[in-house]
Amino acid sequence: MKGDSWKLFYAFGLLVFGLATQWIAVKSDVGSSYSCGFPAMYNFGDSNSDTGGISAAFTEIQPPNGETFFGHPAGRASDGRLIVDFIAENLKLPYLSAYLDSVGTNFRRGANFATGGSSVRPPGYSPFNLGVQISQFIQFKARTTALYNQLSLNRRTPLAISNLPRPAEFSQALYTIDIGQNDLAHGFQYTTGKQVVASIPDIIGQLSQAIHILYKEGARYFWVHSTGPIGCLPYNVLYYKSNPGSLDKNGCVRPQNEAAMEFNRQLKDKISQLRTQLPFAKFTYVDVYSAKYALISNAKNLGFVDPHNFCCGSFYGYHINCGKNAVVNGTVYGNPCNHPSRHISWDGIHYSQAANMWVADHILNGSFSDPPVPIQGACHHQK
Repeated sequence: MKGDSWKLFYAFGLLVFGLATQWIAVKSDVGSSYSCGFPAMYNFGDSNSDTGGISAAFTEIQPPNGETFFGHPAGRASDGRLIVDFIAENLKLPYLSAYLDSVGTNFRRGANFATGGSSVRPPGYSPFNLGVQISQFIQFKARTTALYNQLSLNRRTPLAISNLPRPAEFSQALYTIDIGQNDLAHGFQYTTGKQVVASIPDIIGQLSQAIHILYKEGARYFWVHSTGPIGCLPYNVLYYKSNPGSLDKNGCVRPQNEAAMEFNRQLKDKISQLRTQLPFAKFTYVDVYSAKYALISNAKNLGFVDPHNFCCGSFYGYHINCGKNAVVNGTVYGNPCNHPSRHISWDGIHYSQAANMWVADHILNGSFSDPPVPIQGACHHQK
């Protein structure tokens, strides 16, 4: 009897230990057992997350863009995938179709309203500012919902309905926002640094208004990226090299990065306010700036070349954009490099697929998030 009691006690102990271990595993890995299972994703932003919008609306993006992963241009200003593509992969969703692309699109699991050159405020480099993108979303939601309800009554049109979002899933989807870089860049190009910093409250205010509108339309789960270290973009560094006093220890333009950090400080504060103003929403603020700056700071140790070098196009001696080339006095400008995966910058402004992958790997697990939750658990955290 004594032996049987000991065995029962031992078995009970193993059971308790096993349950405790499972609970710890669940608590430490929100992305597995506690995954939100977002059925769709809707993205708003600029070229950092544009998967074909500006290419469909205006001039098509040319080779060698897309060469590393897609094998052909895929509407992205990169040699391959963007952070938004890695988000889709992480959430087990298909790559987002651009809202502006009318050929071969599928909106069943979401849509991408981001377009290259877009800013929060007009004017800017693109007519598709954030306000326009929000208007497009409202129209998209209304029209697809009406069409879905209409087709649902006709059982003979299953193919037509298969590419449409489900109306009930708009409130269950993840809404990702990555915009603001062009507001700062446009400001630095046409105004002074002081004017750029002075404009930030209004930029953040308009971004907040856009989120309020999305909330009114039923959006509840927001994943908001800070803007990146624009002063580290090779295109910007090139024009400040004659003034080394403006560069930091990593060779980045200090005034531009300081403006980006101030933008991010105000954005984070605004997100905190929105948590109170929109009580049924869940907001995750993602410090993309710090992730990208960490990559740039440790480029050599991570196997990348000088972070201020880029792979495609030329700003040295002769200015030519990626996708074009020219011969000047016997010198060929614009040919892409042989190893894009060793470059952080693809074309002097946009990141390479390798850099996007590194950043995605470090932000999607919650390491740079407030609150610190992985993207798969962005619906669960407390305010």
